[in-house]
Formats: sequence, C-alpha cells, structure tokens
Amino acid sequence: MIVVGGGIGGLGAAFALTRRGLRVRVLEQAPEFGEVGAGIQLAPNCTRILDDYGLLDEAAGLGVRPGAMVMRDAVDGDELTRLDLGDLERRYGYPYLVIHRSDLHGLLLRACRAAGVDLVTDARAAAYENTAAGARVTLTSGVVHEADVVIAADGLHSVARALLVDDEPVSSAYVAYRGTVPADQPRVADVDLGEVVVYVGPSCHFVHYGLRGGELLNQVAVFESPKARAGEAAWGTPDELDDAFAKTCGFVRDGLPYLWRDKWWRMYDRDPIATWVHGRIALLGDSAHPPLQYIAQGAIMAIEDGWVLAEHVARNRGADGTVDWDAALAAYEAVRPEHCRRVVATSRTWGELWHLDGVRRTRRNALLRARDTYDYSFVDWLYGPTALFPHEEPPLFEPIPLDGAAATA
Repeated sequence: MIVVGGGIGGLGAAFALTRRGLRVRVLEQAPEFGEVGAGIQLAPNCTRILDDYGLLDEAAGLGVRPGAMVMRDAVDGDELTRLDLGDLERRYGYPYLVIHRSDLHGLLLRACRAAGVDLVTDARAAAYENTAAGARVTLTSGVVHEADVVIAADGLHSVARALLVDDEPVSSAYVAYRGTVPADQPRVADVDLGEVVVYVGPSCHFVHYGLRGGELLNQVAVFESPKARAGEAAWGTPDELDDAFAKTCGFVRDGLPYLWRDKWWRMYDRDPIATWVHGRIALLGDSAHPPLQYIAQGAIMAIEDGWVLAEHVARNRGADGTVDWDAALAAYEAVRPEHCRRVVATSRTWGELWHLDGVRRTRRNALLRARDTYDYSFVDWLYGPTALFPHEEPPLFEPIPLDGAAATA
C-alpha cells in the first residue's frame, strides 16, 4: 500500500495497516517528517485506539491527563459548565489526554519505523490514477509509485479529492493564534494545569490547558476576522486579535501577549461528502472530512479512519494473505462518511453556539448552567467505541432549542 501524507492521519493509518501484515510506504512532501502547532486533545474514542496499538502508555507519559473540562464566559469569566474527566474515564473506559501535536506525531513516527514502514520524504503528489493492478501516484518530480491501493491522507488541499468532487475549502472567517508558555512564567501561576478550559465569547473564544506533564501551558485564541468578512486578502492580523478580545475578562486579555503573534492559522473546513473511494484510491483524514476545531475531533477522526480501514482489511484477508480490496474499501466507505459528516456538522453548530452575543448569549449561558456535570447525552455518540459497521453508529444527541431558554444571565 501507499499512504500519501505523513501527518498524524497518514502515520496512524500506515501503522494500523502494517500491524495487519501489509507492506506500506508513506510519501511525505516535506524534506523531513514533522508536525507544527501546539496542543491537541485526545478523547476516549482516540485513546481506546492508542491502547489497541500498544501506544497509550507512551502517549500518557508525554501528555497530561486533566481532571476536568470547563467552559466559562469570556466576558465575565464565570463558569458555565464542566465535565468531570475522571468520571468520564470510568464511563468510557479510557482517559481524556492532552498532548503536544509534535509529541503525538513523534510517537506515531517511531511506531512506524519500528514496524518497518517505508518512509519517503521530498515526495509531493501531483496526480493519482487507477491502474489495472491497483493505483499509482505521480510526484511533482516525475517519479511514479504504484501499489495495490493508495490512501490519500493529503490534507485540506487534497489533490486526490478532486477525483471525487469539485469543491473548495470553506472559510469560516475565523482565525487562530496559538502559543505555549513555560511553567516558570508568571502567567502559569494563575492557571490550573489540571483543567482544559474554554472561554466562549462574542465572535471569539480562548482555550488553555497544560502540556508535557505541566512543563508548558498551551493557549489558543480564536476570533472572527472583520477583514475576512469584508473580502480582504490580508486577514487575521494581530491588530484584529487585540480588537476581538478587547471586551473579554482580564484573565483572557492577559494571556494574549503570550501567543505567537508572527503566525496564525485561518480556519477552514469542507462540506461533507459521502463518496471517499475511487477505484483503488481512498481518502483519509482531512482530505475527506476537514472539520472546524470546536469539538476537538479532527486528528481523532483521521486516527479512527486508519483503524477502521485496517480492521476491515483484516476481515477481508484470505488465508493466502490476499486482500479483497473491493470489499474492504466498501466497508470502510459504508461507515466512516456518515460519522464524519456528523462531526463536521456538529463542529460548525458548536462554533456558532460558542460565539453568540446579546440575548442569545444569555440564553446559552442559562442552558449551560442548568446542565448536570454528569450528563453525557451530548458526547455519548462521540466518545464511545468507534463503529465498524453502520448499525453500530450510536444515535446523535437531541438538540435543545436555544430559544426555549430563559433570557436571563
């Protein structure tokens, strides 16, 4: 097999398939394997898979096992609701972890090397094509790689996706600034590193949690860009960052100077698609389902994709080692697109909920304050075991109408 893309999704899939006895080559466009960004959250639906891979203990040692997830109002700083992550672990059987993206990527890279994955760098895909015997990838260098199956884990701007649908990334007009703060900085003294906290505010939100055993504080500030809404090319600039958070509480504003102000990430997703397979070429991860970040499932969905595909390979492999690829890919496509459609759609809705203002903000706050800490109705569909077949996909939560809440603070 060939996996195009050496990010978290691509490496996760390569490891999952290799441990099922397949020979896998990963083609990475960069000169070396690596990951950018800061923190990432791993819910039980992901740590369950890491445990199956034998990688959970290493991941837990590199990350932090927080005790609570807390939502606060960004304007006044008041707590709105929380999840007890210790109780959540008892409910789902696996922990909630936070980890540096580069640490998770490095863990998967080491696992792939130990498993014998062929790792190739400086390999940018220019074209995909089905062949009589499988599929091929042609690189920008002109080099051609062929295999029984090609998995396109080539990200938001996937070349392979164009084989299935003529679409473009959808801009949310939101932008993210990130930064990590060493534990010896004054900012960290005011923070409980055992909590994952999000401050939700009008057209903005702010997240923080500890990383690397409490050595670092991870911070993320996200806001809607007026320049983006106006159609300007240069949007998301530091002046917009400061303006967006000007009316938030002191704790949030005090965190802004600790962000990296020389780089920012514009927030895009794509409309969900139901077809991920074209002959012997299949999409995986952000090439298939790039989400907005509001329920922290982007990398997790990619890891789930690889696990599900490998499980169906195992179920459709004969005694002589040959794989019925038509059956395996059909089973993969039968279950993953609908789950990921739900995640992409819920992420968009959750983002709207976070960023309300005026009367709708106070109604949201009233609903959240009324929620029982141990009510899991909104995450049971997400944090339970990853479905291998459509009938295993749990029912989605029942939305609560915001307009039915009392408009009181």
